[in-house]
Order: sequence, then C-alpha cells, then structure tokens
Amino acid sequence: MQVLTRDFFLYLSKNKALNKAAQNWGGNIAAGKIVGGLDFPSSIKFIKELNEEGLSVTVDHLGEFVTNEAIARERTEECIQTIETIAAQGLDSQVSLKMTSLGLDIDEKLVFENMTKILETAEKYKIMVTIDMEDEQRCQKTLDIFKDFKQRYNYVSTVLQAYLYRTEKDLQDLNQYHPFLRLVKGAYKESAKVAFPEKADVDENYKKLIKMNLLNGNYTAIATHDDAMIEYTKKLTKDYGISTSQFEFQMLYGMRTATQKELVKEGYKMRVYVPYGNDWYGYFMRRLAERPANIAFALKGMTKK
Repeated sequence: MQVLTRDFFLYLSKNKALNKAAQNWGGNIAAGKIVGGLDFPSSIKFIKELNEEGLSVTVDHLGEFVTNEAIARERTEECIQTIETIAAQGLDSQVSLKMTSLGLDIDEKLVFENMTKILETAEKYKIMVTIDMEDEQRCQKTLDIFKDFKQRYNYVSTVLQAYLYRTEKDLQDLNQYHPFLRLVKGAYKESAKVAFPEKADVDENYKKLIKMNLLNGNYTAIATHDDAMIEYTKKLTKDYGISTSQFEFQMLYGMRTATQKELVKEGYKMRVYVPYGNDWYGYFMRRLAERPANIAFALKGMTKK
C-alpha cells in the first residue's frame, strides 16, 4: 500500500496540467501554510515568526530542471539578493538550492559560474548555502561540484540520501572535507538497481549514516519527520556524549509544528525548510510521496488559520 501511495503522488508531481493549474490558482492556498510565499519578500514575515519561536530556517526558491540559460542566471541573481536580504534583516536563515536550477542540465561551466557568484556572496555574509541532492543520475555531478567548491569556500554544504546504495561510500569519501551534511531518506522514484526498495532497509541505512557522520565529528542535519529517527539521534548523541552544537534537526514548513517547537524547548537546534515560489505543487506531491504520515500533517497545515 505504501508503495502504491508513493507512486501515486510521484505521478501527480509530474502531471503538467496539474502543475499549471496549481500555479494559476493554488499559490494563495499554499502561501503561509506549506510554502512561505510566491517570492522571497513575501516569505520574510513567516521566517520572522519562526525565528521568534526559536526556530532556524533554510529557504529554497522552488523550481528545478531549468533548461534556459537566461532563467538559470535569473535564479542566480535572485539567490544572491536573498542572501543579501537575509543578512540585511538579520534573519536566522540559510539558503538551499538545486544545481539544475542553476543550469546543471545546460552546461557545467554555467553552473560553476553561477555557483561561484552565489558562494562569493555567502562567504561575505557568512550564510550557509546547501546544495540539495536531486535524482540518482545527477548525484555524482552534484557531489563533484560540492567537492570542488568545498576546497575553496567554507559556507557550502550538501545532502545525502539514505535510500541509495552508494551513499555510505559517498559519506566516507566526503569525510576528508569535514562537511556539513544534511541527511535525508530520499524523495525521488529510483530503480531497485540503485536504491533500497524496502522502507526497513532505508531506515537502517539512515541510522548508519547518522551515526557515521556524527562519530566522524562532522556537523549533521537530521532531516526527518520520523519519530523513530529523532529518538534514535537523541539516544545516540547522549550515549556518545555528542554535543547539541554538532547537529540539528530539520523539518518542513507547515508539518509537525508542535514537534518542532518541542524540540526547541528540549534544547535541540531545529531548522525549518521554507520553500517559496510558484512551483510549489511538485514539491508538495513529493513530500506526500516520501511518507504517508505527511498527508495528515499537510492537510492540517493547509487548513490552519
């Protein structure tokens, strides 16, 4: 049943007609509920509200698989402006972005040019930029880009997905860079040739990755809504005497808000992923595909006042 639910929502995420309809009429429904707003300025008030409750933020301009060079350059300039605004307004926020939004599928030279501009700004203001991970076929390219920039910039991090067989080795290879890694289970539909098909195997690999990266002494973001993974991390860090300054939990905006606030009260760093932009529909469907429990969280978030 879970596989059917996952496949159903992944299918919906790729439906062009529904995506178009969502952009035309759904933005106002989603804004302030599961996305910050249709642009970054309109998201600022929601970020400030989260900050006032002790929650840190990472923002992401939704939209990937850009195939137009002009749009990739526009996304770059928009990201730079976002970093400058975060600094100017003193927001407790980082930035997340996808390499396909900067032109990964167009030209590698273009991506490096765009990313260099962004990281120059990030270094100036000391604001972390996380390179999001996409599907498996773009995984190696993404990691190669991260490795290149990590040798020259401090304020860059990336993401590893527990459902891929390759990820344990990737984590070992990255250790020499002392990386800040966001660990997730993974949201894309992948072949059993490259990814664990069973949830139990993904969960076990996720635990293994959390433990490896923390014991390597690297800063770790545990991005999950799964109570079992949260409790595992709490126990692991207590058993090994790992400081709360070495890790954080991350969750999605509009989902499990009570749990987010409770983690802050318990003394843990909690970062909320706040996406913004017109392309909210595909993002939303992939989040529902990740975990059936997200459906209930999402509906509650979408209907809140």
